[in-house]
Amino acid sequence: MVAAQLLHLLQLASPSLPIGAYSYSQGLEAALEQGLVTDADSARRWIARQLHEVVALWEAPLCWRLMAAFTQRDALAVAELSEKFLASRDTAELRAETVQMGFSLARLIAELGIADEGALAMLQAHAEVPLPAAYACAVAALGIPHEEALLALLFAWAENQVLVCVKSVPLGQVAGQKLLLSLRPDLEAAALCAQSLADHALSNWAPGLALLSMRHEVQYSRLYRS
Repeated sequence: MVAAQLLHLLQLASPSLPIGAYSYSQGLEAALEQGLVTDADSARRWIARQLHEVVALWEAPLCWRLMAAFTQRDALAVAELSEKFLASRDTAELRAETVQMGFSLARLIAELGIADEGALAMLQAHAEVPLPAAYACAVAALGIPHEEALLALLFAWAENQVLVCVKSVPLGQVAGQKLLLSLRPDLEAAALCAQSLADHALSNWAPGLALLSMRHEVQYSRLYRS
């Protein structure tokens, strides 16, 4: 990566990016409420399992394909992959999460002027834009290498999960950083899996996570929107 690409990627993957990622826990808050996550060890098991069994098998591979589709200006592939991702959201709050963050990132891309009219048209051709599609559009527009962009996406996801644990388990700041550091081999493995997974092997099968998300929608006390 050249310096400009690295700086663009750091900005795109930053937790300060104004798309609302900090508002969501993706089922983790419900797991905390149910007593499934109670300390650093159980937090690591939860995050690693969700990474390998959910993110690496569905969200990351679709984002990998979307990055290629935007780079190749394949509008049909962008539309099909975006529709698949939206259809894969098992609960109302998980769908609302990706639509809200996708909308916010798509608007930010337009306001910053980083994508040309053709890329923006591909992104805005649909009433609802999932987050992976908006992220892929930004990656293609900024000329960021796809391998590094995928790792950054996975790291940002893991960092947000760890921050939820720091706030809500609670874990100390140092314990949170140790947890995040320990996930490095898992993130590398997830990225390799996402890049190599064949179409027939893609899977969003996570009934336990879906049930937790449904419970979270009616959970009495919540800090997060998912």
